[in-house]
Amino acid sequence: MFSRRVVSAAARSARSTLGPQSQIPRAQFSIARQLRAQAEPEDPEENGGYINPPAIKRQYRDPYGDWHDKQERRNWGEPVHEDNDVLAVFSLYNYDHMTPGRAGVMWLGFISCIGLLSYAVYSTYPDRPAFPKEYEGGLDKELGGMGAVRVS
Repeated sequence: MFSRRVVSAAARSARSTLGPQSQIPRAQFSIARQLRAQAEPEDPEENGGYINPPAIKRQYRDPYGDWHDKQERRNWGEPVHEDNDVLAVFSLYNYDHMTPGRAGVMWLGFISCIGLLSYAVYSTYPDRPAFPKEYEGGLDKELGGMGAVRVS
């Protein structure tokens, strides 16, 4: 791989040989988008005069309403939004039943309950029913310690 110095030096020498015509300042992408948006006025007849209803997901419509199509929650002859695939019932479901703050409080409550239960079990757990037996000289010789007779 080339080092950055070699590549940057090659780029500088290539720019200097091309001359001042190549030194055209370029607009940033955000500015270019704004200029392009100003140059192209929005066409009011873009969709052929079709009345586009407001963009409301069908999951927010009354599920018990008197709909002609109960599954899609539509009536007969109702105009369909141009983004119907995104707004229909079978699109991704917006989960907005809980705010992040409420979810954090619930997680904190769950973790604190687990901690309280663990502390209650730890504090009320009975001691060992028996104590380990203690030998006067220990079991150093019996378990093969320093004073044990070695097998040859």
